Amino acid sequence: MTAHCFTFFETAIGRCAIVWGGRGIVGAQLPEACETETRRRLLDRFPDAREAVPPPNAARAKEGIAALLRGETSDLSTVALDMDAAPPFRRRVYEATRAILPGETQTYGAIAQKIGAAGAARAVGQALGRNPFALIVPCHRVLAANGKLGGFSAHGGLATKLRLLAIEGTQMRAAHARTQKETARLL
Repeated sequence: MTAHCFTFFETAIGRCAIVWGGRGIVGAQLPEACETETRRRLLDRFPDAREAVPPPNAARAKEGIAALLRGETSDLSTVALDMDAAPPFRRRVYEATRAILPGETQTYGAIAQKIGAAGAARAVGQALGRNPFALIVPCHRVLAANGKLGGFSAHGGLATKLRLLAIEGTQMRAAHARTQKETARLL
């Protein structure tokens, strides 16, 4: 088994990290409440990881994530991911989610339909809740039905999801007053 390596880097929302192995990126970490917590969470997920200078693919991921979080156009679709640890269903979800462009959103149900699993919106949400490739697989761009936000498992939850969507210039068209109130409360 190839040991994993990681690097931390500054972004507009705080210090993020990426983790890679011999076959590509195996994880990305959004900031926690403090850098110590970010490091702890990363090492909980990848206990064998050691800090290192990123190779070209990881450097491209790092620069792309930083650019995206500055509100710049950034195409992360060419960053090689190592999805070997993900079950086949999750891989299909991650691949379909990667196709969502900045500023756009899709629903969990639309992703389910796209991967040939119509009716599996909840399973898509669960797969995205376990997404190890934050921002490279842009799970923040996936919403619940009727424009509701759905969930977000990163630190800050829905407030972080809204912040990421706002950075990308996504126009939220909430279908219900409840969602609009929730959005205002979180911002």
